[in-house]
Amino acid sequence: MRHRTMMATAAFATLIATSTFAADLPGKGITVKPAQSTISEETFQTLLVSRALEKLGYTVEKPSEVDYNVAYTSIAAGDTTFIATNWQPLHDDMYAAAGGDNKFYRKGVYVSGAAQGYLIDKKTAEQYHITSIDQLKDPQIAKLFDTNNDGKADLTGCTPGWGCEAVINHQIDAYGLSKPSPITRATTRR
Repeated sequence: MRHRTMMATAAFATLIATSTFAADLPGKGITVKPAQSTISEETFQTLLVSRALEKLGYTVEKPSEVDYNVAYTSIAAGDTTFIATNWQPLHDDMYAAAGGDNKFYRKGVYVSGAAQGYLIDKKTAEQYHITSIDQLKDPQIAKLFDTNNDGKADLTGCTPGWGCEAVINHQIDAYGLSKPSPITRATTRR
């Protein structure tokens, strides 16, 4: 079995453009093993890339659902063939730690303009004129989001270890929300 280490962050338009009617498809006899994150909405990207590879003759195994750092490490080791998502710059540290450009191939973008942010319900935002996360410094505003009565706003965020965790923690510090601590960091979770 031949393993090719690649990062499927490209649109794979060039792969799809290859004639699938050729007698010898480029993937004939090659099995690939995708990895995908535990985020269900990223399944589409994995299925899209898997379908393109199947059309090129590759045998595509069922994806392994793992955290990003495990995916990068397993691709670098040759245990997995690809992951169809690579969020830059959020994943840059994990990508580099697993070998970066020396171990992976990534080209192009098929999801652009992605953004991160904080969401609250419209009714609360309008009633209390909340327009920015730094308003959580106000104990009365923070109390609105205190679900466990510990006097701190509870923030639901991403899985610990993901790039967005670092962004959230940076913003908590940058907006002065850590001292006095109106936000419970331990509740950053998906």
